[in-house]
Amino acid sequence: MDLPIYYSRAEYIETDTGNKVSRRATISGPQNIILGGKTIIASGAIIRGDLRRTGPGHAVVISLGRYCLIGEGCVMRPPYKTYRGNFNYYPMKIGDHVHIGANSIVEAATIGNHVEIGKNCIIGKFTIIKDCAKIADNTVIPPNTVVPALALFAGSPGRFVEDLPESTPEMVEAQTKQYYTRFQPLPTER
Repeated sequence: MDLPIYYSRAEYIETDTGNKVSRRATISGPQNIILGGKTIIASGAIIRGDLRRTGPGHAVVISLGRYCLIGEGCVMRPPYKTYRGNFNYYPMKIGDHVHIGANSIVEAATIGNHVEIGKNCIIGKFTIIKDCAKIADNTVIPPNTVVPALALFAGSPGRFVEDLPESTPEMVEAQTKQYYTRFQPLPTER
């Protein structure tokens, strides 16, 4: 068992569904963001739920699944484009067991389940990342790229490097659950 990752209870807010959100994270438009449960949003992360389609009512802008990690300094913002003269934002859907490394910028349309995105990555607008894919550290994925399932992408621009093993979903799920279990308040604050 790996050592615990301690955090100050004063810095994180824990929700009823087990989400742990840093008070140092910037969550804009929280009414337009859905967190699936047991998701950790680290300090300095910026999630732009306020960037939504124009019009009345609530619109889900960013949806995150269960056991996700948004690393320190990450920026998550929905993709946008001008279509027939109208500028609009489009929703971003992220599956379960997705870890996004520190200082990455994500403007994807869809990220599947069991996906690992490294540190300092840029995921271009309207990118689709299929289940069980992995993006290496410092990778730049150009806009509108489709990353296939069980593929490792790396480089700038991000390119296919190798196929990942069939056991990837189980391994990533175990890693994300273990990370959540290790993420504990300081023993002096319990």
